[in-house]
Amino acid sequence: MKLTVLIDNNTLIDRYFIGEPGVSYLIEEEGKKILFDVGYSDAFIMNAKKLAIDLLDVDFLVLSHGHLDHTWGLMPLLRLYTEGMIEGLKVNKPTLVAHPLTFLTKKIDNLPEIGSLLTEDKLSGYFNLKLSKEPINLTERLIFLGEIDRFHDFETKNTIGKVLENGVEKDDFLYDDSALAYKTPNGLIIITGCSHAGICNIVEYAKKICGDKRVIDVIGGFHLLKPSKEQMEGTSQYFKSLRPESVHACHCTDLKSKIELSKVSNIKEVGVGLILEY
Repeated sequence: MKLTVLIDNNTLIDRYFIGEPGVSYLIEEEGKKILFDVGYSDAFIMNAKKLAIDLLDVDFLVLSHGHLDHTWGLMPLLRLYTEGMIEGLKVNKPTLVAHPLTFLTKKIDNLPEIGSLLTEDKLSGYFNLKLSKEPINLTERLIFLGEIDRFHDFETKNTIGKVLENGVEKDDFLYDDSALAYKTPNGLIIITGCSHAGICNIVEYAKKICGDKRVIDVIGGFHLLKPSKEQMEGTSQYFKSLRPESVHACHCTDLKSKIELSKVSNIKEVGVGLILEY
């Protein structure tokens, strides 16, 4: 498997890409191209062009959850597809994989929408929609985890705004938050967006679904932004016992949290242009 970082908060030094507070990865596995999240703007498309990556032949688009820093790049992606069709280029109709709650309206404070700006109906013209709470095999080894079981009481205690479900406004516990797991002969690679479901919960669920307790690497946002003492200690203890070979914590993981995790794990730098191969 090859993973290329198209969007992260940071960019690698001496690599002149665009960074923004968001996530987008291009995963290549078993002859398939999987786009994981699309960031906030068209920056991931511009970075892909610099990297000579063609986004017109993507097989799967996977959305980790509905928040704006992971879905608002959908609009420029549809423009890219539309312009390609107008120019007579070959444009795939990818399968869009996500949790069924991903496209609900999400609000916080005085902001009327922090979720996807596009509905399932609009997206169905460009994608084959596959919305599932259950795990889905994208390839033989790469799995969309679906709805994450929540094992640890030190994670996911706080809500983020409100979600409008069946006409009723509810506290949003981000049940749509999911991740990917890649199975190798030596253990698992876990790929996350924001980890609103809890990074330890995600890893534990991936181990359960894949039937493998070994974890080689975890890459993505850990949603450790000024975490409580209880959450930080619980997360550090979990990773200490997990003993992955490396940890690529990025996006919504603050410096203090990375420093704490570095005491128990091999923390690696992440930025746009990073390529990881497993």
